[in-house]
Amino acid sequence: MDKDTVLTMDPFMLLSIVNMKLRDAYSSLQSLCDDWDIEECLLHNRLKDIGYSYDKSHNQYIPEIT
Repeated sequence: MDKDTVLTMDPFMLLSIVNMKLRDAYSSLQSLCDDWDIEECLLHNRLKDIGYSYDKSHNQYIPEIT
């Protein structure tokens, strides 16, 4: 996945893909971002817009508590 795809993809579809990849293929967000050659802040910002934040202990994006 590249930066342009991350920026233009439906954010809920992006959330689903990222969480699936984190669950099945990557031990950390950093390793996923390194492999995809994107910055962590790009994912953080896209998913924060829909109310999700990264939980390192679960290695998943989860709903923000408001």
